[in-house]
Amino acid sequence: MCGIAGRIQQDGRSDPELLLSMRDAMTHRGPDDAGAWWSPDGRVGLAHRRLAILDLTAGGHQPMSDASGNWWITFNGEIYNYRELRQELEALGHHFRSASDTEVLVEALAHWGQEALSRLNGMFAFGAYDSGARTLLLARDRAGEKPLYYCHRPGRFAFASELKGLLADPTLSRQLDEAGLESLLALGYVPGEQCILRGMRKLPPAHALTYDLERDTVRVRRYWEFPSPRPLPQGEGELLERLETLLEDAVRRQLVADVPVGILLSGGVDSSLVTALAARVSSRPIRTFTVSFPGHSTLDEAPYARLVARHCGTEHTELAAEPPGPDLLAELAAQFDEPLADTSLIPTFLVSRLIRQHCTVALGGDGGDELFAGYGHYRALLRRSRGLPHSLGCLAEAGLERLPLGLKGRNYLLNWARNPRERMAHVGSFFDARSRSRLLAPFLAQGRRLPGRAEAERAASWRDEWSVLRNATHLDFTSYLVDDILAKVDRASMKVSLEVRAPWLDYRILEFAFGEVPDQLKATARDIKILPKRLARKLLPGELDLDRKQGFSPPMAAWLKGSWGDFAADVLAQADGALWNKAMVGKLLAGLRQGLSHSARIFLLVMFELWRRQYGVQAG
Repeated sequence: MCGIAGRIQQDGRSDPELLLSMRDAMTHRGPDDAGAWWSPDGRVGLAHRRLAILDLTAGGHQPMSDASGNWWITFNGEIYNYRELRQELEALGHHFRSASDTEVLVEALAHWGQEALSRLNGMFAFGAYDSGARTLLLARDRAGEKPLYYCHRPGRFAFASELKGLLADPTLSRQLDEAGLESLLALGYVPGEQCILRGMRKLPPAHALTYDLERDTVRVRRYWEFPSPRPLPQGEGELLERLETLLEDAVRRQLVADVPVGILLSGGVDSSLVTALAARVSSRPIRTFTVSFPGHSTLDEAPYARLVARHCGTEHTELAAEPPGPDLLAELAAQFDEPLADTSLIPTFLVSRLIRQHCTVALGGDGGDELFAGYGHYRALLRRSRGLPHSLGCLAEAGLERLPLGLKGRNYLLNWARNPRERMAHVGSFFDARSRSRLLAPFLAQGRRLPGRAEAERAASWRDEWSVLRNATHLDFTSYLVDDILAKVDRASMKVSLEVRAPWLDYRILEFAFGEVPDQLKATARDIKILPKRLARKLLPGELDLDRKQGFSPPMAAWLKGSWGDFAADVLAQADGALWNKAMVGKLLAGLRQGLSHSARIFLLVMFELWRRQYGVQAG
């Protein structure tokens, strides 16, 4: 894994020192090497921080050019089919100087141009400059495993793996973007191309961006589409065999590295299947790692991970995670480019730090829940296919929203009143529209306004020709997975320079899940993740509980009753009064002490405030 950055100045030489500052703000992404390249006229600069995974020699140094010197690339990620692509390019007359996948990628771009993107099997984000056409190409993998931020101002264009790379430029705005802020409070993350800061953008997954240096124009296009459902005459046995074959091949490809590889084993279905298949195809002993929470049995997955590790014969290491000091939150807030409400970022970081003592690469189980319907809310959506009549539902919702946030049963009642489209749009809601307006009263009093689009944009993704389940899994895959789960894993693991790979996100499995697997083999009103659990019954120990759903979740509510609670209260007491309604924040803290479910909301506000201080972001 690596860190990439680039700058283009249309009317003069790009500042080389600023480019290096952008690059070195992301040293954690690549501690092994650093490089930079400038075009002969000095207007275009590319930079790179390297975490050496394939070809550990100087042959993998970046930025790298194709053999002609026309294309230059700075690349973050892994191309898992690089060996096949190399053979194909060699047959077409290309010659290679190194054993790296980066050189294969840049030669593929030189030969096929943007059409090369459809040939790639991997996780990636890159910037490639075509000197002949005087255009910059940015691209991001189909699932969005690797991040890519950019900023376009008149005559200037910049990009980086992380927002902190862009913020190395002191002239960039530190103003909050209203839409990004609203989404954060509604969802707990900032989705899509939105960014928490005004003027910044994220390149969406499966998209390519072309910047024309002479015209100073940006064009963004999608290069890969989700397949339409295409029912084939396949029985359950055939589909199960196909899933096993695809996942086994994805695991085999992703075990390839010139450095030690381990597995993040939570004990759940997805990571356990990855472990079983890795043990099957690997010629070397597999190392697995997990994190436990002593004293919190309902959150502790360690016994299940141990069971799978014994069954698969892995070398297993377990981290007992006592409550870390709350000062860790400031450290993590500085690492995360945009605040995130997902409390599991803490154990994800802790287990990444443990693994990095032994390995440079780890395989995880991310993606299986979104592809094969592994969340409980899918079952709930299918249980009640219709809401109340529209007028009655609106009336009921307006009344129910006045119930206290965090009250047990509040969200259940609200969803009971909504139709499936609206119910889907509100899954996982932190602050609804009414509470957002109250919370941000000082901010709104300055003349700022919330677009009111957070839930509306999610509802707008609904397609009537799709089933309820396909709509819900598609939304989670394109939103929650990308901007919560994958962002969390990327930032937490890259803080310790660990590369995490996700075999479930091999694009062939994406196309299989969305194109070939029928709803009834994903979820029903009574069961979820049906096809993967049937594969698990074949490959995993019979005593493994396949119906639980936990993952790396910490006991945040319990932690906040101790020193973490005092820390949170101190942070929020010093929060920006031009942004938050302090009286409402106080009620949230008091409600937590009274037993209301506010731990995730308080965690969100604390992480936001720590992040705001770190980057000098002001409400005005």
